Amino acid sequence: MDASSTSPPTPSAPTSSAPTSPAPTPSTPPPSTPAPENNGPHPGAIGVARPRVEGTAKVTGAVRYAADEPMAGLAHGWVVTSTVTRGRVRDIDTSAALAMPGVLGVIDHRNAPRLNLEAGSFFGPDGGMHLFQSAEIAYSGRPVALVVADTAEQARAAATALRVTYDVEPHDVGFSADHPDARPATPAFGEDATVGDVDAELAASEVVVDERYVTPEEHGAAMEPHSATAWWEGERLQIVDSNQAPFVVAMTVATLFHLDPKQVRVRAPHVGGGFGSKSGTCGPQLVLAVMATKMFDRPVRVTLTRTQVFQIVPMRPMTDQRVRIGADPDGRLRAIDHTAAFELSKVADYLENCTELTNTLYAARAIRTRRTAVPIDILPPYSVRGPGATPGSFALESAMDEVAERLGMDPVELRLRNEPTVGPVSGLPFSRRNLVACLNEGARRFSWANRDHRPRTRREGHLLVGTGMAATSFSAGALPSSASVTAETDGTFTVAVGAIDIGQGARTALTAIAAEALRVPSERVRLLIADSDLGPAWGASGSRGTASWAWAITEAASRLRSQLPTGELPLTVSYDTTQALKDLPLMERHAYSAVFSEVTVDPATGEVRVRRLLGMYAVGRVINPLLARSQLVGGMIMGLSMALHEEGVRDVGTGRHVNTDLAGYHIAAHADVPDIEADFVPDYEPGLPAGVKGVGEIGTVGTAAAIANAVWHATGRRVRTLPIRLDRVIEDEPGV
Repeated sequence: MDASSTSPPTPSAPTSSAPTSPAPTPSTPPPSTPAPENNGPHPGAIGVARPRVEGTAKVTGAVRYAADEPMAGLAHGWVVTSTVTRGRVRDIDTSAALAMPGVLGVIDHRNAPRLNLEAGSFFGPDGGMHLFQSAEIAYSGRPVALVVADTAEQARAAATALRVTYDVEPHDVGFSADHPDARPATPAFGEDATVGDVDAELAASEVVVDERYVTPEEHGAAMEPHSATAWWEGERLQIVDSNQAPFVVAMTVATLFHLDPKQVRVRAPHVGGGFGSKSGTCGPQLVLAVMATKMFDRPVRVTLTRTQVFQIVPMRPMTDQRVRIGADPDGRLRAIDHTAAFELSKVADYLENCTELTNTLYAARAIRTRRTAVPIDILPPYSVRGPGATPGSFALESAMDEVAERLGMDPVELRLRNEPTVGPVSGLPFSRRNLVACLNEGARRFSWANRDHRPRTRREGHLLVGTGMAATSFSAGALPSSASVTAETDGTFTVAVGAIDIGQGARTALTAIAAEALRVPSERVRLLIADSDLGPAWGASGSRGTASWAWAITEAASRLRSQLPTGELPLTVSYDTTQALKDLPLMERHAYSAVFSEVTVDPATGEVRVRRLLGMYAVGRVINPLLARSQLVGGMIMGLSMALHEEGVRDVGTGRHVNTDLAGYHIAAHADVPDIEADFVPDYEPGLPAGVKGVGEIGTVGTAAAIANAVWHATGRRVRTLPIRLDRVIEDEPGV
């Protein structure tokens, strides 16, 4: 069935108080019939480095984030969280709070609206969003009440007056790969791999690496805390929320609250970062804001504090991975055996797909992967930048470096010798595989050929100096999305797509894509995004946002151009990619990178400093080199932060987080960030109209392993548990 549709009159476009691309004012009078031009690229077309279109508005404070939306009669909700890890709420004494000035009421499990307990995420029902449905406490920090008042200050003061008592039950937050409740993980992204006879190939190998690698809980910690405002306009629920997928969130809200999807509109005008922490369909701030507006019949805003973000917003789970690699003397891999365990909440399923890269990155005679979930009494984890691949790459690429060490081989050469011709597990052809170009160009720029591969051979005074590298991939592709393009009577074009800009520059990139597809200057393109009313669209997650939205825009624009010579203006053409995606040939589609790192280590103090990072990336056609490079550098900084600092810590006795702020949860600061270079090798993704792959996550994947491998090269000591803390590096006799 044809996915496009046309309509001579322009449909009324949803309005939004959020600034998008300003309505263009052509410098010359538009033609009476705005036929697109065909005279080469225009300013703002694909491949041109341009600053983001909303940049000035952001740095001058003109844009509004979710907590900034002005609203008449606005009330505020303050979240009260559990102080115990497991048990039941015995009683909530609200008398003192209700007597305080401005307090409208308290919502808890005794009076909250009943939710649809089947509502959830891609992985099924999600108990993390089923708030106030029972007295049960399933994890520390779970919301137990919401105080609603005329002002945020009144709500906060009243929240401190609530008296909550609990019946405490024994808890279990002790994650380990051999936990008695460990079970096979959900096969949501495919079954575990079994190719060849791993045990026989390991037995026949000249060199075998068999090690365990551990990564801690890690939090998205976006600059903007989570905030949502909800209100009713007649029979329609209006929401402004900080999230990564307005349409998906709107559908989830409708399911959760037993509403017709047409009753729900979600906007996310500007989002101050997400890193996956705003991608889990419905955040707690949104669930509670909708509850409150239903009960009090006025607009209600719920904004989480930084501590509450750590307590009740999903994090990356802790992982414990065992990697066994067997190789011949010439470096050819005989076997890879990757077992990955990750922590899971008892109230929601999830998959941290740590073995993804093992299935695709290297050729081996035998490959086996096993993924294990360990349910314990914790907040449900969810995707954080580069889910699965980021902790998985630390394990796999650290193990590959250990293979090179034991063979006395150049780590780059080891990877080049194990380049596959088809998917090592799937057997599918690669749409385009460009890892070799990343490895070779990265090695050239980093002067890798001059490296002495023996550890602990370089010193600068009391400092040890080392270099390391890692290769990686990240799956690419697109997911169903729709877009509409309208040729207006004034010579401009309105592009409407349910995309979202969480800081990655979607407004700028999609304007360029539309301008090229329409063959007009970008000044003649008006972009509408960040609104569920604009139609079904994938969110900013999985490194598939731009590819998904670009496909819909490109096809709609192409069909519009073909109708313009005879069409009556205004003329709108819409396109939905669902059927086209089904027709896309099944292939291995990935972005690739090679990351090189140089570090210094003070063995007397354990201090590690990253001196230099270089990343070479094959990420398809680059829409905007300036913004793409910014995304990759940001990802590399996040990988550096993962390597050296980030660690969510729980008190086993209480089950509670002990570092729920940015003072205790360390992230990379300016002083930690070295000379960082991110650049591209020529690449293109066939099958996708714009030829693009995602850049949002691959910058994080692989960086921690490159740094850990450099620390080994500097010190001769392997750090297999992140972060690389001082106590894991410090030496008793540093002069030796």
